Amino acid sequence: MEPAPLFDDIANGPAGGAAHWLQTSDGLRIRAAHWPKSSATGTVLIFPGRTEFIEKYGATAKALHQRGFASVVVDWRGQGIADRMTPNRAIGHVGRFRDFQHDVAAVIAYAKAQDLPEPYFLIGHSMGGCIGLRALHEGLDVKAAMFSAPMWGIQMAVALRPLAWGLSAVSRQLGFDQVLAPGQVAQPYVLRAAFEGNTLTNDRAMYETLGDQLRSYPDLALGGPSLRWLNTSLREMHRLNQIPSPQNIPCLTFLGSNEAIVDPTRIHDRMARWPDGQLRVIQGGQHEMLMDSAVQNEILDATAAHFNSAVNARVTA
Repeated sequence: MEPAPLFDDIANGPAGGAAHWLQTSDGLRIRAAHWPKSSATGTVLIFPGRTEFIEKYGATAKALHQRGFASVVVDWRGQGIADRMTPNRAIGHVGRFRDFQHDVAAVIAYAKAQDLPEPYFLIGHSMGGCIGLRALHEGLDVKAAMFSAPMWGIQMAVALRPLAWGLSAVSRQLGFDQVLAPGQVAQPYVLRAAFEGNTLTNDRAMYETLGDQLRSYPDLALGGPSLRWLNTSLREMHRLNQIPSPQNIPCLTFLGSNEAIVDPTRIHDRMARWPDGQLRVIQGGQHEMLMDSAVQNEILDATAAHFNSAVNARVTA
């Protein structure tokens, strides 16, 4: 297994982290990193959102480490310094949304190869929540899951939905599906949008850190999604919405009351029909509450308690 770069100077993760290149079953090179912990309760699989990268979750890994957990984070195909899916590195693109499950399989194999302690737990943010929900349905072996603003639907004006479905579908048929979706730009959001009025976090220092990370390592940057990404994500979210919630997986989901990116209605609906599921709405929270110092500890304390409860329930069962 070939070592890969881990940019510790911007990650702020626990000591002892390492990254490696992974080969997926369909032939792509992705990156994964892990932070071990002696006598850990288990290992948290962190599934990032769209545009995100390993180092963005270093501080989350450190917080989990302090709460007794090892962790693994991945650069999904098409982002971070994993293989990009289109010659224009600025465009977020994927062949099929379910292709991300090849990445999930590679990450699980990596965790086992690194002898990271079981049981495994899942944290899925935004797009990572969509990938994670599919993975749970396909048998991902975790004892409990936490989702942060999961992408089970996208906020979009009702009038625009037929256009989004129609144009993105036609783009695949006519071969222009690698171009940016309407209204999207190549520059990353945190490098073009001022903190005032941003839709990600209430934490100014964190918002500035997110921009500094990309300025330090421009290859990590990613702009808007392609028409194909839009089409295949819409199809995946629609399919997932039609199937029941996973059984025997305790789930805790966090949603900000000021969420402006994913669809809160889909999250409320999913959690209302999740056995042993709980939805917590954070008043004033935005999309990236793990990147908000005012609520991060509250969320991770609850998450650690949720994971520990799942372990204790299995022990006493």
